[in-house]
Amino acid sequence: MDYLSISSALSFYRKPAQLKGTLAELKPPLVSLQDETPLKPIVPKTTSKQRPFTVTYLINSCGLSLESAISVSDKVQFQSPERPDSVLTLLRNYGFSKTQISNLIRKRPMLLLSHPENTLFPKLEFFQSIGLSSNELARTLSSDPTLLTRSLENQIMPTYDFLKSVLLSDEKIVAALKRTTWVFLEDPSKNLMPNVTYLRESGVPQSCVSLLLTHFPEAVMQKHEPFVETVREVKEMGFDPKKSTFVLAVHALSGKGNKSIWERCYEVYKRWGWSNDDILSAFRKHPHSMMLSEKKIMKSMGYFVNEMGWASRAIAECPVVLFFSLEKRIIPRCSVFQVLLSKGLIKEGFSLTTVLLPVEKRFLERFVMRYQEEVPELLSVYQGKVKLEGL
Repeated sequence: MDYLSISSALSFYRKPAQLKGTLAELKPPLVSLQDETPLKPIVPKTTSKQRPFTVTYLINSCGLSLESAISVSDKVQFQSPERPDSVLTLLRNYGFSKTQISNLIRKRPMLLLSHPENTLFPKLEFFQSIGLSSNELARTLSSDPTLLTRSLENQIMPTYDFLKSVLLSDEKIVAALKRTTWVFLEDPSKNLMPNVTYLRESGVPQSCVSLLLTHFPEAVMQKHEPFVETVREVKEMGFDPKKSTFVLAVHALSGKGNKSIWERCYEVYKRWGWSNDDILSAFRKHPHSMMLSEKKIMKSMGYFVNEMGWASRAIAECPVVLFFSLEKRIIPRCSVFQVLLSKGLIKEGFSLTTVLLPVEKRFLERFVMRYQEEVPELLSVYQGKVKLEGL
């Protein structure tokens, strides 16, 4: 009830009536406690007139619920709408939606008291200047508005300068920022710089360092000692530091979360009969094959082995096929393959890669258009309009 004014709270207080007569006269009659109905406490309803200005403003201008507004009002207080109005106007001018503004204020309410021209405007301008579109800027900052609380001169610009020295282009910096705002929030000298230096000392070329930092910056932002251990582990697994698979493997083994996923994938592949060598071979060919969900692996392996009759270990030789969409790529192409095989138009020796790896145009030319006269329904089979049973 701390949001009620003192005066309104006092309005519910009443002085007791003056007592008259003797205590005996005032003694109430004896009654059974079982017959007595307990009195319910009177809980006053909160009206808009009784709410503090901050709470009302957060509801009406920022789109917060009453509960959120009360919670946020514990962190920020103001009696005039002038500064908050200026902040909200600036955000709207940069394309922030009502929902995005609500999210931003709920997470960082003190931003309402920021100086819009001196503090917020320069930061918004900076991020747009390096290539963030209005939509990307609003989406990124409403997701994590902490970035707007950092100093432009002391944190954001020095981080940008370091990232530019490694990534060489604003486009890649924006890609890293969209992946995680933490790439701009943490002092780069703490972990980022030492880790990049260690990669270079380990023989990783600039292109691969850039690949890892652009697409998986969280991997390079690990604490330095665990990062060094991960890089050494990847080397011991036989990865070549000069190839992109090396840094992809570093990402796959970075942090407790990724390592847990790796171990889970290991167990799933074991259930499909893969040996330790099979799993490591697949990992070396496509490191992110150890980052797939159990559901994805089970569905794809189930189709390849149970529906198509392919050997389970054959998938380990070409793990990239596990990344393809079952509904959009694997089933349509394998259906065409089964029709052609059943009609004797192709031999059984066709490999998994021959069917699944070519781009769509090449696949259609080689396996669909080529046999249109012999099997007119083949395109419909590929499109899922005709079932195999009907042929």
